[in-house]
Amino acid sequence: MDGSAETPQVTPSAPGGLLDVLGVAAAVLDADGRIVLWSPQAQDLFGWSAEEALGRYAAKLLVREEDVGRVLDLFGEVMGGAGPWAGVFPVRHKDGGTRLIEFRNMRLEDVHGGRYALGLATDAGVLRGVERDLALSVRLVAQSPIGLAVFDPELRFVLVNPALERINGLPAEHHIGRTVRETLPFLDADDVEDVMRRVLATGTPRLDHYTTGRTPADPQHDHAWLVSYYRLDDPAGRVIGLATSVLDVTESRHAATEAAKTKRRLVLIAEASTRIGTTLDLDRTARELADLVVPELADVAAVDVLDSVLEPRTSAGPGTGPATFRALAVTATRPGPAVRAADPPGEIAKYDANRLVTRSVRTGRPVLVAHVREPDLSRIARDETGTALLAEAGLHSYLAVPLTARGEVLGALDLKRTDNPLPFDEDDVILAGELAARAAVCIDNARWYQSQRNAALTLQRHLLPRLPPHAAGLKIAYRYQPAAAASEAGGDWFDAIPLSGDRTALVVGDVMGHGINAAATMGQLRTATCTLTGLDLDPAQVLHHLDRTTAGLDDIIATCVYAVFDPHRQQCRIALAGHLPPVHLRPTGPPELLALPTGAPLGVGGVAFRTTELALRTGDRLLLYTDGLVETRDQPIDARLDLLLDLLTGPPLPLEATADRLLTDLRHRDDEDDVALLIAEVTDGPG
Repeated sequence: MDGSAETPQVTPSAPGGLLDVLGVAAAVLDADGRIVLWSPQAQDLFGWSAEEALGRYAAKLLVREEDVGRVLDLFGEVMGGAGPWAGVFPVRHKDGGTRLIEFRNMRLEDVHGGRYALGLATDAGVLRGVERDLALSVRLVAQSPIGLAVFDPELRFVLVNPALERINGLPAEHHIGRTVRETLPFLDADDVEDVMRRVLATGTPRLDHYTTGRTPADPQHDHAWLVSYYRLDDPAGRVIGLATSVLDVTESRHAATEAAKTKRRLVLIAEASTRIGTTLDLDRTARELADLVVPELADVAAVDVLDSVLEPRTSAGPGTGPATFRALAVTATRPGPAVRAADPPGEIAKYDANRLVTRSVRTGRPVLVAHVREPDLSRIARDETGTALLAEAGLHSYLAVPLTARGEVLGALDLKRTDNPLPFDEDDVILAGELAARAAVCIDNARWYQSQRNAALTLQRHLLPRLPPHAAGLKIAYRYQPAAAASEAGGDWFDAIPLSGDRTALVVGDVMGHGINAAATMGQLRTATCTLTGLDLDPAQVLHHLDRTTAGLDDIIATCVYAVFDPHRQQCRIALAGHLPPVHLRPTGPPELLALPTGAPLGVGGVAFRTTELALRTGDRLLLYTDGLVETRDQPIDARLDLLLDLLTGPPLPLEATADRLLTDLRHRDDEDDVALLIAEVTDGPG
């Protein structure tokens, strides 16, 4: 052998390979049919040891008597040069049983011209099983709709099925011998190869690893795949490579994304019905809308109304020029330049006609800029400073939606995306429009209720006395507090009216009903009371005439307490018309509710009123009030009157402090009725 020749590389194989699984046996027969060579696998297959088999006729040792003739004919054909023979033949085992054996028989010749027969054999059942497994594997790989590949331990492709060729857009020959990094440069090869190495090292499969990217099959669009990795070991446990399965889930991912978006929209719309319009407060309603859409729909949301719609009975109209807005609410995922670019709540800002928000309210249609470019910023911001701030914030998508209620554009919902990388799309326009429409009705209700409330309060305060009058022998304090809701204001009144002889008439009344009508009716009754007081009538007579006056009004009911205090006699004459009893407070002793005939409310008609005399000494106090001070839905009136007396028990506070304490401790911010109270304290003398 030439020593300069390169020595072939010899790679040993550990037991457990495919040949070991098949257990291929080898035997050699001489020309007479005697066994001259016998492998250990032959002993495993047939049961006979080499010592037992060598030198014996194979036909007698291994073949049933009825099959001997057929075997000798086949042996003669092979030895005669007819060619090799392959097939399945029943063979007798040493244990006496018969087994089907797959044979490969062929003639051998030595250097001297001697002839021999070589027989290779394996269990036919084992071979059929391996063949089935192989056929199944080949068919699965070739016909599977799932992409399949096999890699060697160096992570090079060694097999690619047709499905993966279609997924990757490359034929098999462009894969074989190359790595993923070399074959598919658009993928995140570092992540893919890291996963593959971990599976090779640990043997633990990695199932449904989510991967996105592009392939030559569709280089313009991102796709999504679920890839599973399995280590391949031979029967001896040696690592021989890696198998992967690739499933394109782009469509299902898109469908799932759309389903999630639809669900999110439905949830957001459902939340809008419960979170927006919880009160009739205009600013709070706007904040509720802005808070709802951040961060689900936008990173920054602003709610602005046209300043003109806040004026009673005016409309912005379609218009074509600039628009003046009043900012109501701004909400953002985080503070930053985009928030500073927005108009602060309460501020009034004028936007030119070329601004996108102006276009939205003038046309009554949404304005979408899916991808904001530098020239767009000046059409979004109010001024140059705002333009710079929006550029700093990274504004990349913008949407303005009009707030339209009952055919009138009230303002706009202004939405911006700075952190969310996705641009606004048509689905977002529809969702924002739905939310804006729901919120606009609530905003419209809030602005009209606020307008009504302001009008009722203005009328009522105009009709009530502005300053405590000078009253002979009395110090007086009074309070009026409107209800929380706009529609509840308007029906209560009080008065302290000077009379002849240093006397003073003290009046507290309550017109049933609310709003401007109740305030107007209260004004009528107060005027009538002042007129009747000038006639120097007994309290019961005053109530009798007020009853007739009230009955002449349409469906009006009112309660009233009317008292006349005479400082010279230190006497008070009192009559009630369906009203709660006054409280009498003395310098010593507990306060008490006066036990007076209640009478009937004004407007009922035909009911007599009675006057009661009450002695009031120096330091005594008389508290007159309307039911709004004590009535609630969750407590009985008796319990509330007891609480009123408890608050008045103890060392007396100054009159003003007493009035404040009663309102603070008995009233709640959301009370649905207004309240009027008057406290009079007897002094040393009439003047």
